[in-house]
Amino acid sequence: MLLAVAAVFLALHALHLRADFPNHSPWMDWAKYTDEGWYGDAAIRHFQRGDWYVPGDFNPAAALPAWPVLESVIFHFTGVNVIAARGLAVAIFALILISVYLLVRRWQQLQWPDGSRSLAPAGAVLLLAVSPFCYAFSRMAILEPMLILLMLLTLLCISYAPVQSEVGSGNRGRNGRFLAIFTLGILLPLMVFTKTTAVFLLPAIAWLLFARCSYRLRAALEMVVPATVVGISLWALYYRMAVRPHFLEDYRYLFSANAYTGVTAQNMFEVLQQSFVDGLWLGQILYPLAIAATVFALVIRPRLLKNPLLPALFLWAAGYLAFIIYHNNLQPRYYLVIVVPVTLIAVIVLENALRALSWRSFAGASAAAACVAVLITMAVLDARQTLRYVLHPEYSFSAAAEQIRRIVDSDRTHSPLVLSISGSDLSLMTGLPSICDDFGTMDLSERVKAYHPGWYVAWNEVDDDKMDALTPLYRLRRVASFPAMDDPERNLMILYRLDPPPSVPTPHRPRHSATELVSTDFNNQDSPLGGKR
Repeated sequence: MLLAVAAVFLALHALHLRADFPNHSPWMDWAKYTDEGWYGDAAIRHFQRGDWYVPGDFNPAAALPAWPVLESVIFHFTGVNVIAARGLAVAIFALILISVYLLVRRWQQLQWPDGSRSLAPAGAVLLLAVSPFCYAFSRMAILEPMLILLMLLTLLCISYAPVQSEVGSGNRGRNGRFLAIFTLGILLPLMVFTKTTAVFLLPAIAWLLFARCSYRLRAALEMVVPATVVGISLWALYYRMAVRPHFLEDYRYLFSANAYTGVTAQNMFEVLQQSFVDGLWLGQILYPLAIAATVFALVIRPRLLKNPLLPALFLWAAGYLAFIIYHNNLQPRYYLVIVVPVTLIAVIVLENALRALSWRSFAGASAAAACVAVLITMAVLDARQTLRYVLHPEYSFSAAAEQIRRIVDSDRTHSPLVLSISGSDLSLMTGLPSICDDFGTMDLSERVKAYHPGWYVAWNEVDDDKMDALTPLYRLRRVASFPAMDDPERNLMILYRLDPPPSVPTPHRPRHSATELVSTDFNNQDSPLGGKR
């Protein structure tokens, strides 16, 4: 019954794939404006332009090729469109749920070899399926779901790998061990090629492998060393053959572009406090319940740690939380990577606590009933919120993108190339070619001179640095504006046509700042941004 309900909510994830990220949700994340396009740009450009690489622009696929390669496979059959990209994300979430079920069931079977049935696998799947947090982010074509899936597959590979005592003298055991080592050697670099922050998950992987080898260091090293050699060799081959001779500047730029935030001695306490509080994004009940479960397992009943999966889950959550604190860019999507271990910790510990309670005593029965009531309440409240998002989709972003496409297509005098921080998302939604106005290995002024965009799309206002790059070559003429999304700083898409400056001398006009541009009367034909809205 739990899995049947989970399957229904999983199916709901596949509805309204063109809809906005849920507006007015607790999760104000910049990714909904940019990341679906940015990190799939190589696949988008490959099919729209014939070449995935745009020199001088933002090319994250140089360091993170796994996701665009996978998207390219899908686009080969569907063409480039946002529904296909998000449909792939939903399919990955389905595989995440299956992997969660298999992983929890495997270690519950190892913990209780007498065949005792466990509801933890199905319970974990249900809580993830009804989670509004998972609904919002698992439908986005971003990197985090793929990283979660690869992490789960790595843990599954370890969980089913034949240990030394199971190998014996038969070929089947040795072949199974060799296959597990080779699979690990492939999965580890794939995780890094998906998102380089995967290195923060390595302690959890190492622990589970050590536990699977019966806590014997030598046996663990016999698997770790060859798997590491295979993984490093694959990464080094890619770096030597592709990155170093062709895309080294883009490879380095990705890391420098993400270094604009970071924890310092001055803000350490504030960052720790805020990152801890932001865990409530995962769920108003789930997060406190997981904290209580962690304290219960570590302090009150440490024998629960005999299940090696629990320490691995602790290390998974703690490792990625360490990255979040280190990076100090507290965006909700980063917490998506820890929603799986947090959910599993709560469910596994709670089930073990229920098994330990004496249902015959009043106190035990009351405690058990309270635990069950908490789980049911959490599932019902999460399911209700998810249903609200499903039943009330909004399409402001896709509608604005379509309007922009129509305006650009109807103009035969300007290049269709769009300059915008959300340009890659527009390319994914509409097919319009684009370059980024924010990130890129070339300065924006040089990029504009090199590619001659015909249109500029800004959110709410034109920043001063963008105006400095554009005014030597263009005069911005505001064409249209479209309300989109809910962030107060990014809720109005403004389309500017980039007209060449007049060839004849014009009277000197005072230079306008970005703030002045927003307040200009755009219906005034004498304005530098003159033209009808």
